Amino acid sequence: MTQRAAQRLPRIALLLFCAAYLLPGLFGRDPWRNADLTAFGYMQAMAEGRTSWWAPSLGQLSPETALLPHWIGAWSVQLLGHWLDPALAARLPFTFLLALTLSLVWYAMFHLARTDAAQPVPFAFGGEAEPVDYARAMADGALLATIATLGLLQLGHETTPELLQLSLVSLFIWAMAAAPYSRRRVALAVLVALPALALSGAPSIATALGLTALPLSQRSSHAGMRALWPWLVASLLVAALAATLTHAWQWRVALREQPAEWLGLLRLLLWFTWPAWPMAVWTLWRWRSHWPYRHIAIPASTVLIALLSSVLMGGSDRALMLALPGLAILAAFALPTLQRSTGAAIDWFSVFFFSVAGLAIWVIYFSTQTGTPPQPLRNILRLVPGYESEFSLLALAFAVAGTLAWLWLVRWRTSRHRHPLWKSLVLPASGVALAWLLLMTLLLPVLDYGRSTRPLVQQIARLVPAHACLLAPGLSRTHVAGLEVFGNYQVDARSEEDKVAAAKALLPTTPPADIPMPATCDYQLLLTRTAQAEAPAGWQLLAKFHRPVDRGEYFALYRRGS
Repeated sequence: MTQRAAQRLPRIALLLFCAAYLLPGLFGRDPWRNADLTAFGYMQAMAEGRTSWWAPSLGQLSPETALLPHWIGAWSVQLLGHWLDPALAARLPFTFLLALTLSLVWYAMFHLARTDAAQPVPFAFGGEAEPVDYARAMADGALLATIATLGLLQLGHETTPELLQLSLVSLFIWAMAAAPYSRRRVALAVLVALPALALSGAPSIATALGLTALPLSQRSSHAGMRALWPWLVASLLVAALAATLTHAWQWRVALREQPAEWLGLLRLLLWFTWPAWPMAVWTLWRWRSHWPYRHIAIPASTVLIALLSSVLMGGSDRALMLALPGLAILAAFALPTLQRSTGAAIDWFSVFFFSVAGLAIWVIYFSTQTGTPPQPLRNILRLVPGYESEFSLLALAFAVAGTLAWLWLVRWRTSRHRHPLWKSLVLPASGVALAWLLLMTLLLPVLDYGRSTRPLVQQIARLVPAHACLLAPGLSRTHVAGLEVFGNYQVDARSEEDKVAAAKALLPTTPPADIPMPATCDYQLLLTRTAQAEAPAGWQLLAKFHRPVDRGEYFALYRRGS
């Protein structure tokens, strides 16, 4: 490895890469359906005092167990919600967590690449890369590999507990990597990482990480690593205690049984971790004699734990996301061993794929704004009926700047042979950043319209006043969160059986078998699979409607009869 190959990525370019990846999607959108909206619903309810901080619930449904991420979002809403949109206020700390993840991956790789076993072989007559320069170039490659990973693109920009879990796994990897160099900070990081991970909804993964790190610490040749094992034991005990006190232990095993389901899991692994996984596999092969060494064992163990967790949870992409920091580090260790033809193949595939993707986004944008060509607009209106196009000069300016930057990078990379170690990951990382930037600028209005529940709640708001009590038995937490966030309704989504059980629990003695439930809500919203719905006894049908993009789900709104 020559000194010329150990050139580091210019810091301004690195910061621009990170900004182009972190900032798009932060502003100007609603919390999107499913996990993003559900998590924000908990945070806003806690910030406004509508639910308990120790047992948060939505629509009086059973509480969630990932307390710490919801606390962070609720604190941010309380602190910044008076000046910013509450959704933006809740999103800001999670954007910081994604930035922290990128930083921790960089520093973890920097420390691991400085390990003697990870250093390149010196030349007979000198001229080899300096150890620190080599470590910096490898760290740049690990950061680019993280950005280039497809699975992190959407999940990394949501306001969900898994993003805090990702940053804590990265913190733990950094602690293990930096143990020989900074004992006090590493001990503090270990004491924080595992208990915080347990409070973030992943106590089993926290336990597995700690138990796996114990033998690596005890058998290490570095004194700093060997001195870490008492702190690991203490952190494991605190994590187990925290998970027990907050009732975070849950059995989530759901193995797939059918061959088609296993095939779907394989497809998830292939695209979710692309392009890190083929490079990580190549690293494990080329560095196969170094498996016991810390620069391979530390990231590989975290990848294995996250992969097994994903498989045991039936192919959970959110559990698989925790493997990405370790995969990025392993992928970066493949860079010194890649042949020129392999690097060229990665470059040309990236140029073709992301150029076509960017062109497609621009064509769709022009169609929504001008009607030319007409087919993309017809497709959009078929998928999201009722959408009306919007124009933003600022969004267009950012999209143009990002596209020009992509063209310049393609020209820079393909014009002549480049020597930096990280060169093969520049185009994949910048292509992912370009695609995300274009989606979050040019197509953000249509994506926000299709993925937000605001259009549904606006239909309900025409008939139900704000702050009204709304019965919604059988609705998911996502629907309940949408009703509370966008409609300011007091939602009760419990079934009659749950209400009876709650009433029995409040009575000091055994009540009669039939407990009359107080009728406090004047409106009821039911989910049906057909457009035809019969009104329950004592209720009058007001309207039937559905979200524009969910034609298979119909909502029937009722008012209590006189």
